This record gives sequence, C-alpha cells and structure tokens, in this order.
Amino acid sequence: MRSSPNCPTCRRATSACPRKARTSPTRTGTEPVSATSSAQRTFSFEFFPPKTPEGKDKLRATWQQLALLKPRFFSVTFGAGGSTQAGTLDTVLEIRKAGHQAAPHLSCVASSKAEIAAILAQYKASGIRHIVALRGDLPSGVAMAGELRYANELVAFIRETTGDWFHIEVGCYPEYHPQTRNAGDEVKNFRKKVDAGANAAITQYFYNADAYFRFVDESRAAGITIPIVPGIMPIGNFSQLARFSDACGAEIPRWMRIKFEGYRDDSASIRAFGLDVVSALCEKLLAAGAPGLHFYTLNQAALSTEIWQRLKLEA
Repeated sequence: MRSSPNCPTCRRATSACPRKARTSPTRTGTEPVSATSSAQRTFSFEFFPPKTPEGKDKLRATWQQLALLKPRFFSVTFGAGGSTQAGTLDTVLEIRKAGHQAAPHLSCVASSKAEIAAILAQYKASGIRHIVALRGDLPSGVAMAGELRYANELVAFIRETTGDWFHIEVGCYPEYHPQTRNAGDEVKNFRKKVDAGANAAITQYFYNADAYFRFVDESRAAGITIPIVPGIMPIGNFSQLARFSDACGAEIPRWMRIKFEGYRDDSASIRAFGLDVVSALCEKLLAAGAPGLHFYTLNQAALSTEIWQRLKLEA
C-alpha cells in the first residue's frame, strides 16, 4: 500500500510518507506508530454467538466467506455476565474445527474466580490458546460485580491460573472509556492490564485517526510496547451505529453525523458513504504503521470484505 531514503513503515520516500508529514502534539519525534511490516500485520474479525439455528447458519456462511481473506484469527464475544458462554465456545470450536484460529472473549463481571477458572480449564482442554480478556458489562438487573472487578485483575488471574498458555488480548479506548473521568487514567488503566500480562490490545472503534495516534503516543510514552490494533466498525446502518456509539462512548464526528442524517432513509447512499469513510480511515491507519485491523462485523461479511478489497490487502 504503501530514490532514497525510504520510510521503514510504508516504503515511500521519506518526503512522501503520510506519517512523517504528521506530527502529534504529544510527540517530539516523527517516528511511525510502529515498524510493523505488511507480513507482520494482524487482521481479525469479531462475531457474536447466534441464538437461533437460522443465526448459526448465517454466521457460518459469514465466517466461511471471511476465512477466504486468511485473517490471523476470529474472535467471539462472551455476552453480558457470560450470558452466551456456551454459544461462545460452540462457535469457537466450530471455527477451529474448520482449521482457522479463533479466540473466545472472557469477561469477569458477575462471575466468581471458580467460575472463571472452570471456563479457562475448558478452553485449555479444547486446545484454545488465544483469548480476549475484558471486564465486560453487568447483565440487566445485576448489581454484584463479582470477585474480579477489572480487566487487569482478570488478566492477572488468567496468568496465575494458566501461566503462559494463553495469548491474551485486552481492550483499550483511544477516545476514553465511558466511565473515565480523568484523561490520565485511561493510559494508567491500560498499563495495569499490560503489567498483568496482556500480549496485545484491540481498541474500541473510532472514526478519528488522530485519537488513535495520540493514544498510541501516550501509551508508548508510558512504557507500553505491546501491539495496539485499531478496532474498525463498518457502517451500514447509521441509526444502529449512533445507538452503539452513544452507549460505548465512541465519537461520531459532527461532519459525519450531518452527512449521514442528510441521507435520511437512503440506505444505498448511507452504505456507500460509510464504505468511503471507513476505507479511508483504514488506509490512513495502515499507512501510518498500525499493526493491523480488527473488524467488528456484527456477523456480516459484505462490508468488511469490500473494505478489505478497497485496501488491496493480500489474502
């Protein structure tokens, strides 16, 4: 995607490198976000476990289509308070049986250490070696947080219980977690997860690339060296996206909102504009050295596949 000298990240002449041309207000240098080569980048797709036979058939068709792109792995969410635990494992095992890497999510809220240890033992017995560890959301009407209150405590417990068996991904928030009140706390909380034993991180989705660049800069300044993979949310339904964003604290830039709202019920224009916006975002992130992309698919293949094709990524 991406005379002499050349940028080690995008391979363009230094004078033409988009990352070199961009300076961050929190940096004194102009080094790339990472020195990740194209071969080292991690591309992945996220699903949620279906609840009906029809949903299972649809998801199977989705991951089979996306598997043609040869991602590093698929991840499968866990549900509030572990409400989809059985469905998560069933989906992961089905994907793995077909010869693809799959990582179950594991959240700790509303669960005891014994319950989490049992899940970890089940994952280990199934040969699963990749996991996404999150605090998670409490189920509706549940007030008790469980024995492990935060993601860093969950990561530490996984390491204490299983050693280095699992490659552990954690979440992070370039635009800050909804409960964060102090800007400095975001990186501090992230650092706790890393110190507990996290191997890599996947961000909440965002549409402002500079928010990601700034967060990476701040994380590196805090001594965090693990890969920070951007989370990408394709846009096919703006009303749905607006609800998600309001709930999770992801910002939709005003110019995007106005543009989407102007399309009203014109679903074709919403889809086309969404593809343009997200493809341009991904291109900018990769050109600047992002170590990969993690797509929140909502169990649909079409949008992620088209973005992939626009980026001319190799399968």
